[in-house]
Amino acid sequence: MSIPLGVLDLVPISSGSTAPEALRNSIELARRAEEFGYTRYWFAEHHLNPGVAGTSPAVVLALTASATSTIRLGSGAVQLGHRTALSTVEEFGLIDALHPGRFDLGLGRSGGRPSPPLPPTTPIVDGRAPNGLRIPPRFSFERLLGSPRIALQRKLLLLPDATSQDYAEQIDDVLALLAGTYRSPEGVEAHVVPGEGADVQVWILGSSGGTSAEVAGRNGLRFAANYHVSPATVLEAADGYRAAFQPSDVLDKPYVSVSADIVVAEDDETARELATGYGLWVRSIRTAEGAIQFPTPDEARAHIWTDEDRALVQDRVDTQFVGSPTRVADQLQQLQEATGADELLITTITHNHKDRVRSYELLAQEWHRRGHSAQSS
Repeated sequence: MSIPLGVLDLVPISSGSTAPEALRNSIELARRAEEFGYTRYWFAEHHLNPGVAGTSPAVVLALTASATSTIRLGSGAVQLGHRTALSTVEEFGLIDALHPGRFDLGLGRSGGRPSPPLPPTTPIVDGRAPNGLRIPPRFSFERLLGSPRIALQRKLLLLPDATSQDYAEQIDDVLALLAGTYRSPEGVEAHVVPGEGADVQVWILGSSGGTSAEVAGRNGLRFAANYHVSPATVLEAADGYRAAFQPSDVLDKPYVSVSADIVVAEDDETARELATGYGLWVRSIRTAEGAIQFPTPDEARAHIWTDEDRALVQDRVDTQFVGSPTRVADQLQQLQEATGADELLITTITHNHKDRVRSYELLAQEWHRRGHSAQSS
């Protein structure tokens, strides 16, 4: 079975660099990913982070579309908690009007509480799935969601006294506006120009088997599960989506992409050196200070780690795939087998942009050597 690879890009800023340089690097990486045979290239949405420049996926997608020609481009994901269905459809309708048929509209929740744990459908023994994939203990995001910085972010993103629309209703509105079937409760029609009839592929992104997985399944949409953000719940998310799936006009059976954090180099030792800054970078996210500029290995080694620090990042560090092309490809195949993924979505951050490009190149070469195709469903 051929499993396509895609790219998830946060537009990371390295220490000593700038946001404009990070944006130029990401657009160049998208061009190179197209050459390497990756099937799609997604931009994440994050706010108030010193080390992440990807604040508006639609804007970066418009710039990247002009620099590429064949690779699919998308959002991973538009955060609907502070947006309306109309503004989202209008934005993607605009870029689809000039580059038709190339965009994935990836939609995600933001600002909501995490879903409660679901009963496991796949047995986890000693932190491993049946095929050996590492499934760490569930990380609690309560501290992060309750932080003053997250509260400020929400305040700045939302208009005064505004409340987020129910996520399931919002997805229904997005789909209706795209299809041209939207009617208000009073029967008034709304037609988005451009946007209605846009040739975009709608995805739902989720970290658990809760609301996002259920909404994706019920609407017969493609679903992207996060191993790189929440490795403990990736099996729950994929299983929850499949259990809720109902065939639709766009999809007759479930279709799942699964993300992974990786660093590839010519040998394991070099890859481990390039990945040295990852733990410190994750720590900055999980302390709610905001993602720092990605450190050099020496900067990362200078940090004095506490037991609390290590506990904050352990699940992410343990599930990052780092090593030679052969080692990482083996781990990705293990992830695909455990989750039944139809695609894998790769995110790689290194301090040096050339090392990041080379990591994607080495992985693509090894993946294609094993007979995998860049064609997706």
